[in-house]
Amino acid sequence: MNQSQPNDSPALQKKNRTMNILAFGAAAALLAAAGLFLTGVIGECSANPLAKFGVKTVGSGIALADITEFYYTYSSSTNPPEYQRYRFYTAEGRHMFYHEKREGDHWPLRETDITVSGTLELSEQEWARFFDCLKGGEVRKRRESADSGSAGPWLFLYLKGDRSKYQEYSFPSLKARTDFEELCVRLKDTRTKKDE
Repeated sequence: MNQSQPNDSPALQKKNRTMNILAFGAAAALLAAAGLFLTGVIGECSANPLAKFGVKTVGSGIALADITEFYYTYSSSTNPPEYQRYRFYTAEGRHMFYHEKREGDHWPLRETDITVSGTLELSEQEWARFFDCLKGGEVRKRRESADSGSAGPWLFLYLKGDRSKYQEYSFPSLKARTDFEELCVRLKDTRTKKDE
């Protein structure tokens, strides 16, 4: 800051005081803006500690009624290659389950390689069981990953009014994933028995 010297002219002293006042005002304004910004960020993060990272949690930030589709896809290029997809979705107010298995001697496996598939309308209890398997899991923006070439499973959850921001899902634990896979096998077996 400018300091007035005793031998400075009155005009120069007045100019220095004005500069000091302006500098002090600008610093105060910057501090106030930073304080407001940090208050907003801290307030948002304390309400939801994951908010600043763009993550939602199933069961607290995402309700059962918010879910429109969920995809589980496993695709491996092993010999022989493996492909399994499970899809839970809503259509015309009904809750549905779809599964497909692809088999062949080449990779990638295509739709023409589907050997088993089926669709099943779910009861409210089955739909709630599906949701229970997802509870506590996180949904975030789809992003590039070092796992992009892996077999997966690839997990995508779609919400009402959002088909672009939140999509990539991760189970809260290995047990939750295992429970989900067991539910899918039971539903697939139910569908197969109905077709026999």
